[in-house]
Amino acid sequence: MTKAEIIDSVYDKVGGFSKKEAGEIVEAVFDAMKEVLAQGEKIKISGFGNFVVRAKKERVGRNPQTGTPIPISARRVLTFKPSQVLKSILNPHREGEGELSASYPEGGARPSLSAASSSSFMGGE
Repeated sequence: MTKAEIIDSVYDKVGGFSKKEAGEIVEAVFDAMKEVLAQGEKIKISGFGNFVVRAKKERVGRNPQTGTPIPISARRVLTFKPSQVLKSILNPHREGEGELSASYPEGGARPSLSAASSSSFMGGE
């Protein structure tokens, strides 16, 4: 979706504005977001997600063709973490899996079947 399409959507869904005014509103929202993020602050939009600016330290990378080390400068990067509401909208078929995944903390390893147990599970000896 492009900015023009966002403006059209705002114009269609919110009455009482001209298309030009809808464009100014969308621009004002984006400008406000840019200012907050440039200051290094977080944006939290309930039901949508969080925009967070993270600082990355300088590090050494490698040229994939030659393998020679190359310094990668320190920088700030923008990350987005979707809310649970947005995740459930994007993956409606995964609603029943919540109980299983809830028992494993985020980032925790899930147990896997070993070769021996999987062969007995699959009907082998």
